[in-house]
Amino acid sequence: MVMALKAEHDLHKRRFGRNLGLGIVLAGFVALVFGLTVVKVSNGDSMEAFDHTARPGLTEGTGQ
Repeated sequence: MVMALKAEHDLHKRRFGRNLGLGIVLAGFVALVFGLTVVKVSNGDSMEAFDHTARPGLTEGTGQ
């Protein structure tokens, strides 16, 4: 039978539980931001913004 060199204290078990919970929350946040980014990029044909170039489609009265 193999025994651990040091017995695990109750504090370590609670800390691991909190760390695991925080890790799950952070992973969820990363997944949310990634999902929003994928949706934004997949609809990229309608994305137009100021990029220091003159485009007739963005000015009033000169577009199609």
